[in-house]
Amino acid sequence: MDVERSLGFEPKDRELEKLGYDIESKAPATGQLRCIEVKGRVSGASTVTITKNEILYSLNELEKFILGIVEFQEGGGHRVHYLRRPFQAEPDFGAASVNYNFSDLLARAEPPS
Repeated sequence: MDVERSLGFEPKDRELEKLGYDIESKAPATGQLRCIEVKGRVSGASTVTITKNEILYSLNELEKFILGIVEFQEGGGHRVHYLRRPFQAEPDFGAASVNYNFSDLLARAEPPS
């Protein structure tokens, strides 16, 4: 939420509504929405788990969806990364969630913008 505010957006917490993302963030000038799913992992973690609902939402809202990755670093600090269009395909019908390689996601991510 702080990152979005620092970028000039107006974020709203939607996590408890289980919409497929955690933060709905509005650009004040245009009203355009971005929907951010936040995942936090310790630096060096092997995987990050994404729910089927989160993946499906991202594929249906390609332009709006951002995977926000919070990388918790040794010593208590953290870095925030944004990944647009993070997923390429729907999960299998019976899948409840999918584990993704954390370092692969970070390699495709960028600083928040």
